[in-house]
Amino acid sequence: MPEINVALIGHRFMGKAHSNAYRQVRKFFPGNLVPRMKVLCGKACNEELEETARQFGWEESDCEWERVVERKDIDIVDVSTPGYLHHPMVIAAAQAGKHIFCEKPLANTLAEAKAMLKAVEKAGVMHMVNFNYRRVPAVAFAKRLIEEGKIGEVYHYHGAYLQDWIMDPDFPLVWRLEKKYAGSGALGDIGAHATDLAEFLIGEIQTVTGQLTTFIKERPLVAQGSGAWGAKGQGGKGKVTVDDDANFLARFKNGSVGVFESTRFAGGRRNHNTFQVYGSKGSIAFNMERMNELEFFDRTEPSEVQGYKNIIVTQPEHPYVGNWWPPGHIIGYEHTFVHGIHDFLTAIDEDRLPEPNFRHGARNQTVLDTIERSSKSGRWEKVKA
Repeated sequence: MPEINVALIGHRFMGKAHSNAYRQVRKFFPGNLVPRMKVLCGKACNEELEETARQFGWEESDCEWERVVERKDIDIVDVSTPGYLHHPMVIAAAQAGKHIFCEKPLANTLAEAKAMLKAVEKAGVMHMVNFNYRRVPAVAFAKRLIEEGKIGEVYHYHGAYLQDWIMDPDFPLVWRLEKKYAGSGALGDIGAHATDLAEFLIGEIQTVTGQLTTFIKERPLVAQGSGAWGAKGQGGKGKVTVDDDANFLARFKNGSVGVFESTRFAGGRRNHNTFQVYGSKGSIAFNMERMNELEFFDRTEPSEVQGYKNIIVTQPEHPYVGNWWPPGHIIGYEHTFVHGIHDFLTAIDEDRLPEPNFRHGARNQTVLDTIERSSKSGRWEKVKA
């Protein structure tokens, strides 16, 4: 089977998840293209980067991303860095003729996202944005049920993504809390997933009205060289320039309505990514913290037996899971990345554009931009095409 050489830029949380996916994908999902893990790129050339590359299974390490994307022996550039670096890296990789796999959100601004989309389309390269929750088997199965008309006409969509990791006022001012690095706070970090899932499942959002709130305005400064999450410095505080909570109402193109909240201030919610879809014939409910389960209510059944059915989504007939374990043997968060890499490699092999691609990424950024605009205007705002 032919090999396809990969360069991964970013070596911490997402770098670990992506590295595992490249290692595992062909062990479980047959395909013509086999990823060769050529080089891991980090921000500093040091022993930590070299050791991380060895640990994750990469052949080489490098700290100069500009040099990496220009290498003639690299076919895929995987961008798993903080958001402010996505734009220059993607533009450079596209101009170098590389296929690109990029973490979400696609960019920090709508203008950057549009420029990135234009660059990959001009270059004629394959491109994909990693909205990995689309590839949870239960989510993919929910989409199938909706498309088959099992819940009928959709009336309501409720989406929430709740976490609690920055509730401590003494938690330091890490990069995710600074707009120049992150673009936005809960809105772009986890709200991007909530809005993408909604449009994936039931269609485009047309109008929104929202509000963004920052609960803790200042935080201890991060010590230099303290790593991805930082550590408290030797005194002093810095301003938090992103939102802690983003919530909004929405109207969809299909006539349904939506209620959304994304926050990192929901005590006890570690990764509570949920949605409920209510229709004329039934309802669906999902919670990422119980990712192998999908709740389904069939309103067409006789009333005396009506009730939510808890489906364990581990049957061979369910999306993706037939390549893993026997029925009832659950999978985890890391498997969603394997599914994404498999779909990306398959699309390259078949010379077709994968989904979600940069068009979906730019679309998502348009929705986020509209929510932010609404939070400032205090009005309903239209999501422009």
